[in-house]
Amino acid sequence: MNNAPDKSAVKAYLLDLQDRICNALAAEDGGAGFVEDSWVRAEGGGGRTRVLANGTVIEKGGVNFSHVHGTQMPASATAHRPELAGRAFEAMGVSLVIHPNNPYVPTSHANVRFFIAEKEGAEPVWWFGGGYDLTPYYGSEADVVHWHQTAKNACDPFGEDVYPRYKKWCDEYFHLKHRNEARGVGGLFFDDLNEQGFDKSFAFLRAVGDSYVPAYQPILAARKNTPFGERERQFQLYRRGRYVEFNLVYDRGTLFGLQTGGRTESILMSLPPLVRWEYDYNPQPGSAEAELYEKFLPQRDWLK
Repeated sequence: MNNAPDKSAVKAYLLDLQDRICNALAAEDGGAGFVEDSWVRAEGGGGRTRVLANGTVIEKGGVNFSHVHGTQMPASATAHRPELAGRAFEAMGVSLVIHPNNPYVPTSHANVRFFIAEKEGAEPVWWFGGGYDLTPYYGSEADVVHWHQTAKNACDPFGEDVYPRYKKWCDEYFHLKHRNEARGVGGLFFDDLNEQGFDKSFAFLRAVGDSYVPAYQPILAARKNTPFGERERQFQLYRRGRYVEFNLVYDRGTLFGLQTGGRTESILMSLPPLVRWEYDYNPQPGSAEAELYEKFLPQRDWLK
């Protein structure tokens, strides 16, 4: 087992992953391309933010790479790891959110990241984290099964318990406690991954990162030309509000970025361009909108 972390190998992989995801999504959109905005963080590090706006298929999509470092761990990182307080840190990752135009295409989110905390005279503490989740507005069982099957296929070489464990963690993490409601239909979520050594942990991160495009692109292709009207659009904008609520109230990545003095434009890139809230909305019984709440948002095993 090789436990020596190779930061340069992780960074090279993440930059390549960003390239591959952007190329695949821009090709599927067929209209707009990603515009790159490179940035430097005053306290150390920087990144490259890529945004596709007003595309043929994607209303707003962002694929971020960041690599930041500093001398003090932020509160969001030490909250559940208090022993790391006072260590210098490096964090690098790729994070993306895709908000399509068509309400029949789900929003998708993915993130893969590496964190290392170092202190002179002590062993470095490092871990991988990440995952991806799907947020439909009008559900398709075929899409959700495909999404979860792709996630399971990525996990299976690492143990039969991996997919169910990280699927459950995703369901629990992407949950709006104040509404007692799931954000979407889940996927994978993992954090603090290091117990099997660097090589195997890094291999798992790559398996998850590499499976995002095969999980999402077929759904995008299948649904992007579905006809829709103003009713569907208004429901999409209403449900996007849940996305905003989660990202601003609970999301660890958002909190980490803001607490470390990250670039606000890049951190909040995940938010949709248009969104609405409605007081005490309840879908009409028996409607397609009600089906989302009744069939798709409750936690379930999609592969049985």
